[in-house]
Amino acid sequence: MSRLAQTFARTRAQNRAAFVAYVCAGDPDFDTSLEACRALLASGVDILELGVPFSDPLADGLTNQLAAQRALENGMTAARVFELVRRLRETSETPIIFYTYYNLLFANGVDAYVRAAKAAGVDGILTLDLPPEESGDVTAACRTHGVDTVFIIAPTTPDARIPTIAAATTGFIYYVSREGVTGVREQVAGNIAEAVARIRTHTALPVAVGFGIGSRAQVAQVAALADGVVVGSALVNCVRDHLGDRAKIVAALAAKAADLAAGVTRS
Repeated sequence: MSRLAQTFARTRAQNRAAFVAYVCAGDPDFDTSLEACRALLASGVDILELGVPFSDPLADGLTNQLAAQRALENGMTAARVFELVRRLRETSETPIIFYTYYNLLFANGVDAYVRAAKAAGVDGILTLDLPPEESGDVTAACRTHGVDTVFIIAPTTPDARIPTIAAATTGFIYYVSREGVTGVREQVAGNIAEAVARIRTHTALPVAVGFGIGSRAQVAQVAALADGVVVGSALVNCVRDHLGDRAKIVAALAAKAADLAAGVTRS
């Protein structure tokens, strides 16, 4: 079993959802990012989702756009992102997935990129702007090198496309609970139960829900319905709020992650 499969099997046995934490790799700089990720992994995170810094992050709201900009301005490259994963692998076996865009794979050569990701210790790749119907090169490379694929289903996805998306997916389905871009919202979307149930009629893959989730109460709401809960902007805000003070960034992220992770246990 892959690390992702083992994680979802364990959380299912523990009657809880998996807590998936997103941060941008290299935000605000490599050394701070490394410490921050290690703090997250020690604070109850089941799956670490690393945003690969990109100059045109179309799926991201302002919080995550600025995080990518900070990382790029401070020297993050594909090679440095792989190095970050290798450093994290020195002390952790927690699954790590890349949240990325197709151009970053294409520009580096899809097979070479996936091979390098696997060698670094990456468990899965979510390519935000890649439709499964056009993903043959990525899915083939991931299959060859033993990297899981993660694909997105949105509120606007018709039922007829779900089997196609599921067939291209080996890790988990990422249900984007809101139309639009990433960002914290005051309330979770109201259609999550129906959407997850609809997805589950087409696949036995785990379903993780993200976009707009930022508090322990919201995590608990979603954890009652899904196999995983993804939180991003609320964690990235911890970096933004303490720029220039590495210790405060790390402490804030650890505290926020621990608080959010407490919401995944079902009653």
